[in-house]
Amino acid sequence: MRHPLYLVEQGSRLTKRGRRLSVVQDDAVVTQVALVQVSQVIVFGNVSITTPALQLLLREGIEVVLLSRTGRFYGRLIGEQNGNGALRVAQLQRSQEPDFALRTARQFVTGKLHNLRVLLQRYARRAASTSNHWEATALTHAVDGVGAMLPRVDACQTINSLSGVEGRGTAVYFRVWKELLKPPWRFERRIRRPPPDPVNVLLSFGYTLLTQNIWGAVLTAGLDPYVGFLHQLNYNRPSLPLDLMEEFRPVIVDSVVLRCLNNGILTPDHFAPGEDSERPLVLTDAGIRLFIREMEARFDREFKNVHTGQRTTYRRLFLNQVYHLSRIITGAEEGPYRPFLIR
Repeated sequence: MRHPLYLVEQGSRLTKRGRRLSVVQDDAVVTQVALVQVSQVIVFGNVSITTPALQLLLREGIEVVLLSRTGRFYGRLIGEQNGNGALRVAQLQRSQEPDFALRTARQFVTGKLHNLRVLLQRYARRAASTSNHWEATALTHAVDGVGAMLPRVDACQTINSLSGVEGRGTAVYFRVWKELLKPPWRFERRIRRPPPDPVNVLLSFGYTLLTQNIWGAVLTAGLDPYVGFLHQLNYNRPSLPLDLMEEFRPVIVDSVVLRCLNNGILTPDHFAPGEDSERPLVLTDAGIRLFIREMEARFDREFKNVHTGQRTTYRRLFLNQVYHLSRIITGAEEGPYRPFLIR
């Protein structure tokens, strides 16, 4: 199983010897990895890649993702892409079919809202079992609020109205996050740009990592990442990865953020003031490494897929879902798209 190679150490460089990659810091080799084990190279900040190493990566179809030191996306380098032009043509045509686009977008929103609701249910049961009646009541109300959005999904006749339902359900969900967090952590509301507090910093960073993983799966399957269904065409926006990640946000990122904060994996010392107004608060390098470790553990955690009965990991599931969507698009499989739903 291939995995992303994260380059976090500032001032380091990636070199190659034969078919092995080496991370070098101050002329000392920090890490070595066989090329066959690498699915992506994700670069944070001031890290360089030698030309021979970059040529090898692109020749082997291993993409290089460039992020700022704090996780802001800059761009990606990719070699020769999947040559399935017919699939891309079918994807573009389907995206312009109002009925197909709406039907597919509804499934993405259904997957997200369902999984948000189940995550809240789990915490509500936990609160009830510890006789925390105030928290249990607040969470139960939120469960009902998110659940009330689900029947509205199928009633939506436009993408805009569907996005409105998704947004209201998400707002209900994040409204009770302050009940899910243990001291000293505080959370008032979800703020994307700029993220002003540790919880929002982690959510934004986690969603970036999730997007990059699903983006890689989209490219592997030969789909166009810029042509989506829920997220419509918009210049330079990876609409399809954003569509596909919706069902996985609560299952992966939100769960990992809560685990890191409530279990003491990350502490207030892992956050520091940023250098500009666009990033008033940032994760330290140590915090980045710890959070990436926890995210990678979640990506690779093996579990039984209740829909197929087979054991899998989230990383394999990303690719399975993308291929499933590809078959729906081409008509090789009868629709609609089936999101991954947790229980």
